[in-house]
Amino acid sequence: MKRSDFYFDLPEELIAQTPLEKRDASRLMCLDKDTGAIEHRHFYELPSFLRPGDCLVMNDSRVLPARLIGARPTGGAVELVLLRDLGEGRWECLSRPGKKTRPGTELLFGDGELKATVESVVEGGNRIVRFDYEGVFLEALARLGKMPLPPYIKEELTDPERYQTVYSRELGSAAAPTAGLHFTPELLKKIEEKGVQLCYVTLHVGLGTFRPVKEEEIEDHPMHAEFCVIPERTARIVTETKRRGGRVVAVGTTSCRTLESFAKEDGSLPAASGWTDIFIYPGYRFKCIDALVTNFHLPESTLIMLVSALAGRENILRAYRCAVEQRYRFFSFGDAMFIGSVQTDANKE
Repeated sequence: MKRSDFYFDLPEELIAQTPLEKRDASRLMCLDKDTGAIEHRHFYELPSFLRPGDCLVMNDSRVLPARLIGARPTGGAVELVLLRDLGEGRWECLSRPGKKTRPGTELLFGDGELKATVESVVEGGNRIVRFDYEGVFLEALARLGKMPLPPYIKEELTDPERYQTVYSRELGSAAAPTAGLHFTPELLKKIEEKGVQLCYVTLHVGLGTFRPVKEEEIEDHPMHAEFCVIPERTARIVTETKRRGGRVVAVGTTSCRTLESFAKEDGSLPAASGWTDIFIYPGYRFKCIDALVTNFHLPESTLIMLVSALAGRENILRAYRCAVEQRYRFFSFGDAMFIGSVQTDANKE
């Protein structure tokens, strides 16, 4: 398939720059993956699309304040965005300006509280940087770092917690698993009270998630690798849900990719951890997930290819055209979709 098969026209003003005051007040487009039928709701109505016996799988990764603004000892500002912890104080980073961060360059952050040395340049232009510090690195990062918002968000975020899910706990992402930003503790409680089991995976999101697909033949696109974990409890709940005939509902493409990376052919799931570079696009046969909660994605991105694999390319493109016409808000702070076999409580009565 070609990259251009996943193009749609998106007016720039529909890219949400700030989160809504209430997390679950966003709009929710419900797309029946079997019929293509569309309903327009709000996110707080999500429980009506879930069924007793389903399980909801969320990514509990927490975003690092991974953007560091500092200087070279000779003067001049420099910015690092931490991407991947390589151990022993070494990180793979994005750097700006790249020409000023050659191997051997020393960098200072927070009046020298953090010091760093650029060790090497790797494929794609990222830098391997070694940090020198006293105490606990993550505590220093919490004091000095800023939230690494996606490149399409130009507004400053007044409350950094709005770029974290309410259930985030495992620190390690360079970007938020944004489908989960819509949930509140009250909504999660309501979902549980309906008889839906909640469980969690961890996938630490890399900025590679924003890497554009440059190859015209999408099969030639190299996916970035991300580290993920499936705990014993989650593996047990998902496996039992599949066995009973319930649905596995993934919250976000990161949860979906984690589950599909390790699920067996019968949909059962082992406890596991490791790196995944799974690329899901039309033609993929899902082994584990039955439905997906997700945001609206960029044209020609790997994420719109993933949702097209679940619901069909034509259904997705038609839904996205509808979203543009109806002025839905797009991307990280935007509105959401529920993609699955749609049968609400109201429909049953």
